[in-house]
Amino acid sequence: MTRRIIVRACAAAALVLPLLALVTWGGSRLMKAVAPASTSRLPVTQVKRGDVTITVSAKGELSGGHTEMLSAPMTGGGDMAITYLREAGEPVAAGDVVVKFDTTEQEFKLKEAEADLAEAEQHVIQTEADNRAKEEETRYALVQAKTDVRTAELEARRNPILADIVARENTLALEAAKDHLRQLEHDAANRQATSAAAVAIQEAARNKAKVQAQTARQNIENMVLKAKAGGYVSVMSNTNCNFCMYGMLFPALQVGDTISAGMVVAQIPDLKNWEVTASIGELDRGHLSVGQKVQVAIVALPGKSFNGTVKEIGGTIGAFWNRHFDCKIGLEQVSPGMRPGMSSNILITTGTLPNSLWVPSQALFESDSRTFVYLETPSGFTPRDVKLVRRSESQVVLTGLKEGQVVALANPELEHQNAQTKGSAMKALSQ
Repeated sequence: MTRRIIVRACAAAALVLPLLALVTWGGSRLMKAVAPASTSRLPVTQVKRGDVTITVSAKGELSGGHTEMLSAPMTGGGDMAITYLREAGEPVAAGDVVVKFDTTEQEFKLKEAEADLAEAEQHVIQTEADNRAKEEETRYALVQAKTDVRTAELEARRNPILADIVARENTLALEAAKDHLRQLEHDAANRQATSAAAVAIQEAARNKAKVQAQTARQNIENMVLKAKAGGYVSVMSNTNCNFCMYGMLFPALQVGDTISAGMVVAQIPDLKNWEVTASIGELDRGHLSVGQKVQVAIVALPGKSFNGTVKEIGGTIGAFWNRHFDCKIGLEQVSPGMRPGMSSNILITTGTLPNSLWVPSQALFESDSRTFVYLETPSGFTPRDVKLVRRSESQVVLTGLKEGQVVALANPELEHQNAQTKGSAMKALSQ
């Protein structure tokens, strides 16, 4: 019985021991696979000497040049709703309608002004007719008064042969006729001035209505925006979006949107002059200037290179970790295959520094107003102060080192701390 137990124990041990060995071997292989290469060498590079060509490269987007802005008219009626809008990228010719706004309010104002104009014209006609009738009455009264004066004068001529009392009556009658004539002539002058004033008032009302009607017609005409030259439509963003959250991109304008007077709705860049707008890191701003030559490669047109010139350098924007600016480049050649929105790669050569020491830009570190590299020595990597001569996104020209010396492309202290942290985590995991 005891012998059987011993035999069974030996057999079980023979099966378990290889299994334990296999698990141990697999675990060690797994630990080696996932464990950090704490003892692995840092990425390094050698200090090189030679002619350094400083270049600026960036990605950009192709667009038409000589842009025409189409803005909502200053109608004074507040916000306006878009009722018609061409599709983005749609080609247009000179005179084509691009945008229409809702003209309901202006059409109502036009009808009101036209009604006021018609009424004012009738008032002018009526006033002029009344004045003519009054002038006719006044003219008749003057003729009658003059006749009375003439008759009284004839009667007064007989005074020498008439009795005194009759002669006196004739004289008084003549004076009364003359006074009546003078009064009528005075009243006629006043009535003429009054009639002219009444007509002027009605004509002023008519002119006001006419101006209002002309203004409404002009507003209606201005609410249809047409392209002045051929090109393509570039629809602007809706900055009046009430539902856009902070940080979100504004959507493009579309039919039904309401915008403010003076707001740009669309742009019409032409297809004869092309531009590339590139976003460039702030670090390269000091290397660029208006008028510099640029090489442009359009992704959709492989094998072709286009010459360009820096036209405009914009302001620096973006978060502190991603400061950049827009650079506008005008192309000197045109290709039939060019289309707005095509991706482009630009290359600007800003100068050459002969016989200079240089390292990749990631080998240079800055801290506490110091500029230094991590130089490899027999005791490890140690900080070594250097003087920066010029830098770009990819290269750094400096002094304070020798050709062939080895510098780290990463911070050794941080790499060591990361390796220790990972090693401790894996050790705790294995336990």
